Amino acid sequence: MDVKEESLKKHYEWNGKIEVVSRCKIESRQDLSLAYTPGVAQPCLEIQKDISKSYELTRRNNLVAVVTDGTAVLGLGDIGPEAGMPVMEGKAALFKEFADVDAFPICVKSKDVDEIVRTIYLISGSFGGINLEDISAPRCFEIEKKLKEICDIPVFHDDQHGTAIVVAAALINALKVVKKNIADVKVVINGAGSAGCAIGKHLLSIGVKHLIMVDRFGIISRDMSDLNSAHKEIADQTNEELIHGDLSVAMRGADVFIGVSAPNIVSRDMVASMAKDAIVFPMANPTPEIMPDEALKAGARIVGTGRSDFPNQINNVLAFPGIFRGALDCRASCINEEMKVATSFALAGLISDDELCEENIIPPALDKRVAKTVAEAVIKAAHETGVARK
Repeated sequence: MDVKEESLKKHYEWNGKIEVVSRCKIESRQDLSLAYTPGVAQPCLEIQKDISKSYELTRRNNLVAVVTDGTAVLGLGDIGPEAGMPVMEGKAALFKEFADVDAFPICVKSKDVDEIVRTIYLISGSFGGINLEDISAPRCFEIEKKLKEICDIPVFHDDQHGTAIVVAAALINALKVVKKNIADVKVVINGAGSAGCAIGKHLLSIGVKHLIMVDRFGIISRDMSDLNSAHKEIADQTNEELIHGDLSVAMRGADVFIGVSAPNIVSRDMVASMAKDAIVFPMANPTPEIMPDEALKAGARIVGTGRSDFPNQINNVLAFPGIFRGALDCRASCINEEMKVATSFALAGLISDDELCEENIIPPALDKRVAKTVAEAVIKAAHETGVARK
């Protein structure tokens, strides 16, 4: 039985991967009076006087909404909110397992940006944070931007920022191995959707100076007239030489390739055309842009993918549980760029210089140190930037 068949069998057995567990016992009339009426009126009145008390008197202090509209689910595309529920439950299970964060799946039956924003805002008082998930571009950019403007709790689109944070951590360490300076390397990102654009922006934040973004229509350049708003924003900061052409053109002489696009679109010749000691992160799942063995045969020095059956797995689970753990613990009002950068460097720092090598540039997904280390880095950055409220 392969993993897909086994997973389907287990999902029938589990009948859902999460459940609600009561934190108070109700075994007597006194218990009932304390947990519910009449006693519960008192915490209600306290919160009415001071809404911040909701973090002390309810589980809001540890509760995250995992929200999708089902339009970009796990490489499956627009399969609908109900069909996206197993992924959202899985995300909630990872939150609990890795960082003891209580997360709840919210699957919204709408593709209207303003309707989704309004829905999430209206329920935001029940949560300490919002994790947006599997929402198609460019709508995901609009939804996140509008929510950040009106919500006073952290809003984080994991497909964008979680991916970017972990890619950056892997790149920081890969560059140490090949002894190249981040300000000098030429980086090519193929796939300019939500993940690709976020990776690009984040790499610029950690010091990359020479970046080229490539989409299905070719290299993105600021002199193009038909760019959408997300592509225009990234174009203004990239491709300083105004290069035009396809992916093969972009990869010539590049030090780093990052793929968040489609399977089998990078050839051995394209990797061979890259600079010496090339770093290749083909992360299309389940089939990468080029298989690791092919990339290595073509001359790549370091390869990382999104898969667990190859070295250097670039996995979002290294970021989002610890990020929300830290944000909740310091009651942050947002998750800002400084907190994301701090997370990337904290993750990279978990691999010591003695451990660092071509096949060990990023901690494994099950490394128990990760969430605590990330949370501490997030809290420190939140206090330094004035967004911590505790």
